[in-house]
Amino acid sequence: MSAGPLGPEHAGAATSRGAVPGPRAEAAPAGEADDAAWQGLSLRSVPIHLTWLLAPLATAAGSVLGGDGTLNLQALITLASLTVTFGVITGINLMRCLTTRYRITHDRLEVRKGLLFRSRRTILLERIRNADVVAKPLYRILGLASVTVGVAAGGSSGGSLTLDGVTRDQATELRRDLLNRRAALLAAGHGDQAEDVAAAAIAAFERSWVRYAPLTIWGVGGLFAVIGVAYRTLHELQVDPLKLGVVRGLADTFASVPVWVAVPLTLMVVAAIGTAGAVGLYIEGWSGFRLAREDGGILRVRRGLWIHRSVSIEEQRLRGVEVIEPMMLRWGGGARLQAIAGGLGTAEENRARGALMPPSPRSEVLRVAADVLGADRSPTEGAELRRHPRRALRRRLNRALLVVLPVVGAVAVPGIWVPAFLTAAWITAAVLLPVAVLLAVDAYRTLGHGLAGRYLVARAGTFAHRTVALQREGVIGWTVSRSFFQRRHGLLTLSAATAAGAGVYRVRDVAEAEGLAFAEQAVPGLLAPFLERD
Repeated sequence: MSAGPLGPEHAGAATSRGAVPGPRAEAAPAGEADDAAWQGLSLRSVPIHLTWLLAPLATAAGSVLGGDGTLNLQALITLASLTVTFGVITGINLMRCLTTRYRITHDRLEVRKGLLFRSRRTILLERIRNADVVAKPLYRILGLASVTVGVAAGGSSGGSLTLDGVTRDQATELRRDLLNRRAALLAAGHGDQAEDVAAAAIAAFERSWVRYAPLTIWGVGGLFAVIGVAYRTLHELQVDPLKLGVVRGLADTFASVPVWVAVPLTLMVVAAIGTAGAVGLYIEGWSGFRLAREDGGILRVRRGLWIHRSVSIEEQRLRGVEVIEPMMLRWGGGARLQAIAGGLGTAEENRARGALMPPSPRSEVLRVAADVLGADRSPTEGAELRRHPRRALRRRLNRALLVVLPVVGAVAVPGIWVPAFLTAAWITAAVLLPVAVLLAVDAYRTLGHGLAGRYLVARAGTFAHRTVALQREGVIGWTVSRSFFQRRHGLLTLSAATAAGAGVYRVRDVAEAEGLAFAEQAVPGLLAPFLERD
């Protein structure tokens, strides 16, 4: 078998000829790499790959039922395109399923796949950062799971390798074997003995937390997203949703009642459906939640009702935490917790895989933040945050006016012809201006920055307060930016670059002298060579 090219994210990988870089790669017992048995994906995953063909079939059925029982030419062309596309996807997935093989040797994970275009990927166990297990509903029915292995690389996001369609026992054994062998290799490299420590639970799901689900926007937002996707799909198939019997019945009912009754009733129905959706999403996503510290310095997060998820975060790559308090959740005394860690993939993957706590009581979030960071008190609470100058308040008030005035102006313009619009513009201004001013003042009061031991702490946000505690030694660079208006007010924004989490965390609208002094105090010597002193 010929070896496929290895990308830059596979630094430290072996080639198919067995040339393995690294000082400890030669420590493997002779012949072990050849004796390790190759394992394949389960054939039970074949029906899962065939489900791609259900999309065109379901679309055709919906078009026939939603129309007059026939398909026009455009609908036929659309369905033919979908069938060909999903047929190709099904074939590729089936071929990958049938040809993928993997094995774990003393010091590496090897994966090979392909029929016409063969590839082989080899990863040193020492470069593995995490092993996540996900089991979707259909996978669970068939006793399957998907294992994603995070690999260290030159960038902050690292690389990843996914084995999709192994049995549940294979997934559990694979994750345990990878992490245990990696921990043993690292311990041997440092001359230490690998510790066998039982997983210590840091936090677990409590049913009382479900009360925070309606305080998120995902229910109502998800409802409108589903409606938009459904409308777009039917429109592409030449089906007018407004002509469907159910939609016509709802429209007739809405038109038959007074507006002052129909509008509040519609809002109540939308709120009820959104609340039910938010609760459902919360239960599905966080049921069975458990955050534990396992041997080998691994934080493991397990959660999910229908889709089981298991995410591993290496404590050595943990650079801090972020406490997030959306407006409605904050009013209810709740918050969320996000890990700032490397090796979790792209920024989008970081947001999904870095979640340490669901929407839950703020006191519990702060307790978990302290435990995860190995502190007596969360740095997000232990730091004495410095207030920003009142010039930052003026900037936020100006932004609020820039949002409200165009809206009021758009309502007032028709008043040239219809005087009633002028009255509507005054009412709009009377409602929006106080709200905008209150939001601007709240955003200003949220601003703050400070130091708490080895952590740099920054807080900002309007609709969602975000408090970041970032390890000072994890800051690898500073970016100082000043817009035209910031220069007029003597302000600047400090951006701390780090090889973890979102990659950049900002201290916004701080006074110039104070901001530069803070950067030098937080990470001495990093910014000093670029400063001009009087």
